[in-house]
Amino acid sequence: MAINFGEKYQHLIHRRGCNCVQPDARTFPDEPLVDGSRRGFLASVAGGSLVLMTDAYTSRSVSADSTDPAILPTQLIAKVNGAIDSDTARLVEIFKDLHQHPELAFTETRTAGVVTKNLRELGFEVTERIAKTGVVGVLKNGPGPTAWLRADMDCNAVRETTGLPWAATQPQRLADGSEVDVMHACGHDAHVTWMLGVAKAMINLKDEWSGTLVVYAQPAEEIGLGARAMAEDGLWERGFPKPDYAFSYHAVPGPIGFVANSPGVRMAGTDQLDVTFKGVGGHGSAPELTIDPVVMAAQAVLNYQTIISRNIDPQASAVVSVGSIVAGRDNNVIPETATLKLNLRWFDEAVRDKMIRRIDEISRGVAIGAGVEEKEMPTRVMKGYAGPLVNDAALVDRVNPSLKALLGADKVIADFPAVMGSEDFQEAFRPLGKIPYSFALIGVAPLEMFRKARAAGRSFPYANHNPDFFVDLDAIPVGARVGTTMVLSILAKGA
Repeated sequence: MAINFGEKYQHLIHRRGCNCVQPDARTFPDEPLVDGSRRGFLASVAGGSLVLMTDAYTSRSVSADSTDPAILPTQLIAKVNGAIDSDTARLVEIFKDLHQHPELAFTETRTAGVVTKNLRELGFEVTERIAKTGVVGVLKNGPGPTAWLRADMDCNAVRETTGLPWAATQPQRLADGSEVDVMHACGHDAHVTWMLGVAKAMINLKDEWSGTLVVYAQPAEEIGLGARAMAEDGLWERGFPKPDYAFSYHAVPGPIGFVANSPGVRMAGTDQLDVTFKGVGGHGSAPELTIDPVVMAAQAVLNYQTIISRNIDPQASAVVSVGSIVAGRDNNVIPETATLKLNLRWFDEAVRDKMIRRIDEISRGVAIGAGVEEKEMPTRVMKGYAGPLVNDAALVDRVNPSLKALLGADKVIADFPAVMGSEDFQEAFRPLGKIPYSFALIGVAPLEMFRKARAAGRSFPYANHNPDFFVDLDAIPVGARVGTTMVLSILAKGA
């Protein structure tokens, strides 16, 4: 039966299990890696852009040395594959349903309900409404370590253009009565689906492991507030078993069947902040009687960009972006205020502090230049924060051999470079001190699309947060296998 991928993706119509997005490796250009490593995601980092390549997708290659004690037994890998295979049809339907019903940060009520229902049916002890919509499920299975696995739930304010039969088509009504287009443009629907797949697989494999598994659905990752909100809502005072290890993952438009799980700093720290300029409103025909906050905001946007080019060490990585300008309504009215919504990315706290200080200085300088009184100087509101994500090297070394046994040795990339994207996963554990965690990137794009993008000089066939972003259905069982293997690397008997 053909799968209709919508008007934009008609070239991907195929039968499940066919080879149309899995060409033979011989058809793929044998380009050498600049670092001499084996063929995988990463070829080079040129001009600030990742240049990627891949072998053909192999879903069941057990090519690692099975005598390595860090590798799960071949028989257990086979059981993982069998458990997920038998559950794939259900997971695909869950994914389609979640994708059609996206929900913004802290409004993920329906999604949380899906998680709660499925976990309770499996026998997990479930706690709801942590930080409004967060859900925690606990499964105790004898003595042993405790592993936590997170999936984030929220979507983006993006209008979907994929044309998929399961595309999101309805806007979300906000608390103030307004409506906004929404879609899962970052794969969080897949993250939740993968987690539910892991939960069921671990129930089916209870004889193979011992310890405690905690799976949890987190709200509001996109705005960088959800993990901290769960911690502040008593996550660690509710009696949940404390983690010995923690895991999470993220969908990326790399090829299906590939995983990047690297040690050390993986993702940048981030801040969300609003700067509001206060002026004097008036008629558009008489600007001399006003102090125009729109002009101040425009000047500030341009001046903020000099922070990176003139105030930050060129060898340090940092980003200042303005994602939204909110000012006025009518063509002929100069408003009283204008608000800039900023996003910062950084790896070094000192760089972060300098960026924030210079934002304040620039904002104040623009206002003084416009003639704003001291009592009406611009205000800054900090809205969301997450520090850099740093994978525990020992945990990555413990997990990756089994991932290689699952996917194939060349399909697990352990030297992927850090990216300027950010996560708040790690913020939930900050009150506990140092908790070893491993955060992996999982490919969700059809290989043929990926190959065509590479041939055209693009790093990816599409981007996260883009209206065209999609998770290929073949990535659903792969992500569930990866998540199950990660937690079994800690919880399996004899691990």
